[in-house]
Amino acid sequence: MESTVLIELHFLPSLEYFCALQHFNKIIIERHERFVKQSYRNRCYIQTAQRVEMLTVPLTGRHQAALFRDIRVDNSRNWSARMWRTIMSAYRNSPFYEHYADDLQALLSKEYVFIYDLDLALLSFCLKALRWDKHISETGVFVDTIDTGTSDFRSLITDRRTFPGRGLYQPAKYYQVFGREFGENLSLVDLLFCKGPEASDILLKSGSRG
Repeated sequence: MESTVLIELHFLPSLEYFCALQHFNKIIIERHERFVKQSYRNRCYIQTAQRVEMLTVPLTGRHQAALFRDIRVDNSRNWSARMWRTIMSAYRNSPFYEHYADDLQALLSKEYVFIYDLDLALLSFCLKALRWDKHISETGVFVDTIDTGTSDFRSLITDRRTFPGRGLYQPAKYYQVFGREFGENLSLVDLLFCKGPEASDILLKSGSRG
């Protein structure tokens, strides 16, 4: 296992994100990056009865040149209740829904002021659910060039390009509640609700070095 990876936060990250992290025992979160619009920082994808659906956390104001850590969640729009109804409808009949639902609902229901803090709490939830013992730290300043021995994955996993070209995730199919075709690279919550304790093994099979 390699030592350290530097990466930004995502909202309920994708399987590709965790395939990238699984090879490292230390994770450094980039705390000083500029906000990037239309990215995984406030969105994810799940499988519903009708389609693969994007879940989005609404943000306040305009964010040109703003640091991601300073971007606020728009809690006036009652987004968390609507999002949870969508998640519940999609996964309440999945084999491991009851195992993870209460903890996830509690995090989504809490009124976080900043999307950065919400994403960090959800990352911790995901790592705990996977039973991964990873050391998490945050950057003190933004630097363009990082030390030898640290892999720089900042802005590598983006919604603007599909995953095959990045070589981090090679889908290992598993049972999903909905869909005639397998939904690739969804949020980790899809894998957790569907496969529970087997999630880590499936990620290992899905990783480019698995």
